[in-house]
Amino acid sequence: MTPGVFEYHRPNTVEEALALLGQFGEDGKVLAGGHSLVPMMKLRLAEPAHLIDINAIDGLRGIRDEGDVIVIGAGTTQAEVLTSDLLAKKCPILPEAAAQIADPQVRNCGTIGGNCANGDPGNDDPAIMMALDASYTLQSQDGERQIAAREFYQGIYTTALADNELLTEVRIPTPAEGVGMSYQKIKRKVGDYAIAAAAVTLSMSNGQCTDAAIALTNVGDTALLPLAAADAIKGTSVDASAVDAAAEAAMAASEPVEDLRGTREYRTAMAGQMTRQAIVEALSRAAGS
Repeated sequence: MTPGVFEYHRPNTVEEALALLGQFGEDGKVLAGGHSLVPMMKLRLAEPAHLIDINAIDGLRGIRDEGDVIVIGAGTTQAEVLTSDLLAKKCPILPEAAAQIADPQVRNCGTIGGNCANGDPGNDDPAIMMALDASYTLQSQDGERQIAAREFYQGIYTTALADNELLTEVRIPTPAEGVGMSYQKIKRKVGDYAIAAAAVTLSMSNGQCTDAAIALTNVGDTALLPLAAADAIKGTSVDASAVDAAAEAAMAASEPVEDLRGTREYRTAMAGQMTRQAIVEALSRAAGS
């Protein structure tokens, strides 16, 4: 199918983009990489009257270190995430995950802001940002606000982003030295969404897990943060029984749909398996274990 009729806009500044969003409201949609929006438009599941292409806004790009926080501009591509020396050193889960997103063509166009902003349950970055306790900067003509990634996702393609707002940057608390992290993903083929995936961060001290976060991709209406899964390994040595308990909690929180990627039972089991693998790898990378 082909998209419906729409008017195309290409602002050069954030201010111009916000003015267009303020003018068109729910009739306007932002185009970044377009890998979720354009297929929905072709299926007529999304029919914006106005398409606002933000790819010409240089101010939305870049990765910088502000000491206690790493800031990534929403227009930064997955390819730029993948090749960032800063992220490789201080937050390696992001470039490692970027390498698993689709294929080089998609990574050269797809942006981290687009991946985070639209509430697609198959997108990888939302779960990772939840595990990292990141926050998003949302801007409108009325001002700016911060919202935690853990509070942003409300349901399938439903987020806390208002019609007149633009997600302009992602802010990640700089992980403490020695934090272990991993993103494990299983998919049918290159370019496909995950059958299931899990993001894990954990901290160890004297052989005990002092903190942990676990988040899941594509096994619910949106990215999931099963607190019981993280609680299962906190205060433990992250031994086999603790890892099994975390995997069971992750599976209990999962509610995948049955589709070409597998049955509900299979995808739920894979959520548990990806959780196991991510915990084991994060533990191997954590100092103090």
